[in-house]
Amino acid sequence: MKAVIQRVKYAQVETEGEIVGKIGEGLMILVGVKEGDGKEDAEILARKTANLRIFTDGEDKMNLSVLDVGGEILAVSQFTLLADVKKGNRPSFINAAEPQQANGLYEYYCEQLIENGVKKVEKGVFGAHMQVSLLNNGPVTILYDTEIWRKKDAD
Repeated sequence: MKAVIQRVKYAQVETEGEIVGKIGEGLMILVGVKEGDGKEDAEILARKTANLRIFTDGEDKMNLSVLDVGGEILAVSQFTLLADVKKGNRPSFINAAEPQQANGLYEYYCEQLIENGVKKVEKGVFGAHMQVSLLNNGPVTILYDTEIWRKKDAD
């Protein structure tokens, strides 16, 4: 699984003119599920996300997690994170998981965020055309790919 994690002052997602997810201070996360990902990937990603220390403490150092600051999370499924752009100018999405598998793991990831202590997790609408608005705080943007932890576990 891949995730683009942004520290935000606020974020919201809407579809068909309706706001379907909205948060205050916290993390805006774009989530991509690739072929071969499983529940373990969602569990690792949720644990790492919840404990990612990118909020500043009293000394202005990034030492606090979304849990520490009581922040919220808006997670939006985005298969385009799996774009393969090796050839030509048109991205290929052959590495993205099939929609049923991707949605299942996306939903499981959101559940796991709550299991890891996040108080509020808002979501987009899987497969819908969405408009995402946010105010990136910093800006701070982190890229996660569970493949790095899988390789580490295999060593």
